[in-house]
Amino acid sequence: MVLALVPCPKSGEACFLLTERPATMNRHAGQFALPGGRLDAGETDLDAALRELREELGLDPGAANVLGRLDDFPTRSGFRMRPFVAWIEDDSALAPDPAEVAHCFRVPLSDLMQPHVPELRKASYGDHPVLSIRMDSLDDVVHAPTAAVIYQFREVALAGRSTRVSHYEQPRFAWC
Repeated sequence: MVLALVPCPKSGEACFLLTERPATMNRHAGQFALPGGRLDAGETDLDAALRELREELGLDPGAANVLGRLDDFPTRSGFRMRPFVAWIEDDSALAPDPAEVAHCFRVPLSDLMQPHVPELRKASYGDHPVLSIRMDSLDDVVHAPTAAVIYQFREVALAGRSTRVSHYEQPRFAWC
């Protein structure tokens, strides 16, 4: 998985790329996601993350533009997300694959610094709250696990805090 940072064309501020999965997908249809997927045989986690970014969005920042890695996030659907953060100076090659991406959004980092981020609500299951983030520029809500990864990025990279997120719950619709 890659949290891909790009310059916003209109404002010049940094944004990250967020996708919405097509409604026709077998798993996590219609959900917001960061580019990512399963490892192929012989791949490292970083190789897989960069391949998925190429396949889903047509972008190839190269390993030299990977800024770091966030904490693993085990999902309720049985996956382990291993997020990398990469800077892509020129995203003019952006070409979302319609089989994997219904929409691709450039979300300004300022959305993450709003006082309502994150939103936590008590879950009727598990011991921890469900984490979500209202993205003002999208006028929509992103839920964990994607929201947890984005929130940790905010805390570590933008606020300088060593916040952990793997304990946050996910809404039931994200489990399948």
